Amino acid sequence: MKEHPLLLAYYGDDFTGSTDALEFLTLAGIKTVLFLRHPLHKDLELFPGIQAIGLAGKSRSMSPLEMEGELYPAFETLKDFFPEQVHYKVCSTFDSAPHVGNIGKAIEIGSEVFNQKTTLISPAAPHLGRYCAFGNLFARMGTTGNGEIHRIDRHPSMSKHPVTPADEADLRLHLAKQTSKTIDLINLNTIEAGTAAILDEIKNKEEKEILFFDGLNHGHLKTIGEVFHHLAKEKTVFSVGSSGVEMALGLAWKDEKIINNQFEFKHPGEAAPLLVISGSCSPVTGSQIEYALTNGFEGIALESKVMHHDHQEQSIADVAAAIIAKLKERQNTILHTSIGTNDPRIAETEDYLKHSGLNHKEIQKQSSKIYGRVLGQIIKEVLKSIKVQRILFAGGDTSSYAASELGIFALEMIAPLAPGAPLCKAISEDEHVNGLELNFKGGQVGAPDYFIKVLKGEKLS
Repeated sequence: MKEHPLLLAYYGDDFTGSTDALEFLTLAGIKTVLFLRHPLHKDLELFPGIQAIGLAGKSRSMSPLEMEGELYPAFETLKDFFPEQVHYKVCSTFDSAPHVGNIGKAIEIGSEVFNQKTTLISPAAPHLGRYCAFGNLFARMGTTGNGEIHRIDRHPSMSKHPVTPADEADLRLHLAKQTSKTIDLINLNTIEAGTAAILDEIKNKEEKEILFFDGLNHGHLKTIGEVFHHLAKEKTVFSVGSSGVEMALGLAWKDEKIINNQFEFKHPGEAAPLLVISGSCSPVTGSQIEYALTNGFEGIALESKVMHHDHQEQSIADVAAAIIAKLKERQNTILHTSIGTNDPRIAETEDYLKHSGLNHKEIQKQSSKIYGRVLGQIIKEVLKSIKVQRILFAGGDTSSYAASELGIFALEMIAPLAPGAPLCKAISEDEHVNGLELNFKGGQVGAPDYFIKVLKGEKLS
């Protein structure tokens, strides 16, 4: 008998992606809690009526060997709750490479744990400006507004990503570099033909071990959700993809009257002074930092010397003291590791790690880890000295490590702000952290005035 029957359990391969999925489940009317450590059955008793759980992870910044140590126990934990659906949540731009964040490795582990021969992959997230057509991924510049849509290998930002630059738009070819499993596609023509046609196509391709699904709009997502829901009548369905999977299932479940909740969110209001912690080198985040600095925010540059272990303790103390001083003066403050892709600190960081004996593949992973942990320790020191209501984290990889330093047990959504980046409440045994309002955004998320909007608690379209 199921002790806690769940509609869905997901693992997010980074922190911002985990809150992205939390948002779209909650907006669909599904009571969801995101855990930052492996939950126990008794933990769910703290959240009456819970229907879905998430587990925030860091696998996007891990090597394949590290992913094995991370994902086997994580998937076993999720399996123990007998969910109808299990989702390995990845970035909507499919960030991954053979050496880091290997999605193929995650599929190999997931298909073994959930005893599923064919893994279903739905990358499209039209609500974030991400589209998949005949296997090729396209992404809007930014996740809101009217930014230009680019094929992912020609995207001004993602083609130059410092860790996993997109050099192949056809996701079948991209993933084939990460796994030896056979790969195929359910293309737009079949998606347009509807649920029955897709189920027939899946049967025709039952020998394939991975099936991608195209998608351009909410109608396509609803059809994909119907397919996933139908397949879950026989056994737990293991899938991979963006938060489009959560949206797809939500649309299907509503249509089937499986869920009929509609949560109302109070306007969160302004929370000044706002503390922004940015470990992102995205040009989108860079423009947001520059916009905020010209509109009254104060900036503090985290110097690349924190890469040196000998400098870390003093740097953490000095930077924390500087932040505390600014917050006491009611100044909105941004702590950043870079402003855009041309910041000289990026090259300085790489030079230090190179001299430490790391190769290029190891450098990017270690820089996210070190910066993330240092940023987390700085925040802890700040919170010991001054009450902070709201913190904004920018950058998926670094925020995963920064958040883990804070001792957060779980997150619940408070209100929607920007698509894919909700305002959340921290649940923690640490009195300085419990109740904190937190917003986690990926590097590509948001318009230039994003920080101003988060400060005021205003929803971004």
